[in-house]
Amino acid sequence: NRSSQVRPRDVLGIVRTVLFAPEDLALVKGDPGERRKFLDELVTARSPRMAAVRSDYERVLKQRNTLLKSAAMARRHGGRSMDLSTLDVWDQHLARAGAELLAQRLDLIATLLPLADKAYEQLAPGGGPLGLAYKSSAGEPVDSGAARSREALYEVLLAALVEVRKQEIERGVTLVGPHRDDVLLRLGELPAKGYASHGESWSYALALRLASYELLRSEGSEPVLILDDVFAELDARRRERLAELVAPGEQVLVTAAVDDDVPGVLVGARFGVSGGEVTRL
Repeated sequence: NRSSQVRPRDVLGIVRTVLFAPEDLALVKGDPGERRKFLDELVTARSPRMAAVRSDYERVLKQRNTLLKSAAMARRHGGRSMDLSTLDVWDQHLARAGAELLAQRLDLIATLLPLADKAYEQLAPGGGPLGLAYKSSAGEPVDSGAARSREALYEVLLAALVEVRKQEIERGVTLVGPHRDDVLLRLGELPAKGYASHGESWSYALALRLASYELLRSEGSEPVLILDDVFAELDARRRERLAELVAPGEQVLVTAAVDDDVPGVLVGARFGVSGGEVTRL
């Protein structure tokens, strides 16, 4: 509303968007960090206060890693052992912020799965079902119903930190926490990563984005849909199915290098960009 905002997190939740992009393939084929980022961005979109929780967790993690790294270097160079009494305090802070983030991720996965499974069936009929399972570095089945309370997750994380403390001091890095977790994606009975074809992987990634859109829409104002050159990555059948699914959106922005890549069902204003000039087509 024409007022300056100093911090990016101050505008979180005001305008919500869901972005489809070629990089989304990394949700299926990429490293765990891609899937953690996906979860945390969606968690923050659902609950903007989680930006502060994520910031707190990253701050504590940085401080704890600095202490562990100093202890590891002192040990390797034969110096005196450092006083690690403050590590207990950092453990508690890390476990407390981590438990809140973990609880939000687990709730998100449980809510997202049926929406993603439905979206995948719409994109690739008969190709599912999908499976989403949370893999915790704490080594506990934290995605079970018995461990969903924040206090229970706090105790799980705290116990795991105590168990790996010796290894952490040797390596100089925090080995347990949401920053080292992953989401296991399954397609039918097999892991999607390494077994899904290129087309199946694309459909899986798109299903996760479509599920995100449906979730945000069901919990508040309809998000803006942004499709950044994704149709070029799809075969004709998947292009048409995706276009039919997003066409009813209240506001949809589409980019494409080739005009013919955009299915005809997506009607609206079209603009061309060439040589730095924007013209209406």
